[in-house]
Amino acid sequence: MLTGKQKRYLRAKAHHIDPIFQVGKGGLNENLIEQLNDALEKRELIKVSVLQNNMDEKAILGEEVARRVYGELVQIIGSTIILYKPSKKHKKIELPR
Repeated sequence: MLTGKQKRYLRAKAHHIDPIFQVGKGGLNENLIEQLNDALEKRELIKVSVLQNNMDEKAILGEEVARRVYGELVQIIGSTIILYKPSKKHKKIELPR
């Protein structure tokens, strides 16, 4: 579980990152979850864009994505979901205490 200070730190780091995945009307599927896991292992912090043709509520979708990748939901801002998961092999981000 992330603290408020850690979430602020991650939001600041994510500000300059572009979304690398999009969730459309097809919603979440196993292939997307697998790709998200691979990206999180390499980058630790990613943005996912939710397209307008996706009818799921963004808050529920964000929690579902975080749960399925075993990561942390940092923030949902507009139609963008920010996810964090510490890497096992490529540790880059050192969180504040």
